[in-house]
Amino acid sequence: MSSKFIKPGRLVILLNGKYAGRKAVVIKTFDDATASKSRPYGHCLVAGIDKYPRSIVRSMSRKTILKRTAIRSFVKVVNYNHIMPTRYNFEGRDESAFTGLKNTVTVESSQVAKRAHTRLAVKKIFEAKHKAGKSKWFFSKLRF
Repeated sequence: MSSKFIKPGRLVILLNGKYAGRKAVVIKTFDDATASKSRPYGHCLVAGIDKYPRSIVRSMSRKTILKRTAIRSFVKVVNYNHIMPTRYNFEGRDESAFTGLKNTVTVESSQVAKRAHTRLAVKKIFEAKHKAGKSKWFFSKLRF
């Protein structure tokens, strides 16, 4: 797949594996197949939502609202063939959210030893963006 559409900040849908059907943000792309001996194909680093926030109503208690708006995130390196780019971008007009995400998620932080800490940091960024009411499509579950 050409990486013409897949650029950092682009929202994508994962097609294969454990997170199939989940939405994610492209953090970094690796177009050169020769750049990595362990991954001789075009791939990208993504951060996405594993568990989407659920709907809330006014009559719910504060505790219930906090529990239902919790987000579980993931960080993964994915082959270009296993993602579908969308027309949406993560930042929109708000550039600071994506730069914070880009600084948090790196190739080194996506390694197994540091992944748990990275996922928590990504979760905080996603929850802050959700609470602000930005990117409504990204935080809604894909219905299929």
